[in-house]
Amino acid sequence: MKIRMAAAIGVMALAAPAAAPAHFILQEPKSAIVENVLGDPQKAEPCGVTAEKPGTPTGAVTELKGGSMLHIKVKETIYHPGYYRLALSVLDRAELPGDPEDTTRDTPRGPWSVSGKIDKNPKPPVLVDGLWEHRTRPTTEFETDVRIPNINCDHCTLQVLQFMEDHGVNNPGRFSYHHCADLKITADPTMAIDKGWPGQGKSKGKAKAKN
Repeated sequence: MKIRMAAAIGVMALAAPAAAPAHFILQEPKSAIVENVLGDPQKAEPCGVTAEKPGTPTGAVTELKGGSMLHIKVKETIYHPGYYRLALSVLDRAELPGDPEDTTRDTPRGPWSVSGKIDKNPKPPVLVDGLWEHRTRPTTEFETDVRIPNINCDHCTLQVLQFMEDHGVNNPGRFSYHHCADLKITADPTMAIDKGWPGQGKSKGKAKAKN
């Protein structure tokens, strides 16, 4: 994919613009962690929390049939240009991909994001990349339906990631925010198993998750 580069805009300013924090709430499916009115916690990958600050689990598990459509809905509580990415882990959250490769420009206050790499032909564990690209206000809600692979997993994880353009480094998380939802997927027996996903193979048994 061709990486978008920042256009030159004359003489460099003596100071970088102030970072505007971007936040979002995962409205559907139900988030694995209790979120506040801005969507926090959401900085640390892969799911917004750390071992030191694990957050409060909601205990919510969304059950669905393999091969069906899952409704995704988020509310961007603080606007920032960028896009979203959806990924699915089956056996362990360690399967979730790292944050998008970023292109930055140097400023007196450190690296500033220009763009994040988008895979136009995503493969497992990514479901959709470059979702809801936007560079205009207002802060709003975004929603779509995404097809879930026909697999078995008792406790898999959907990750919803937001990449922020035109933003300073945001530790932890660099230029991304993260939310996760716990899923239980039961394969549709009338359809072929999607063997490209971990733990499926030739076995007809359900994959046991370690999330």
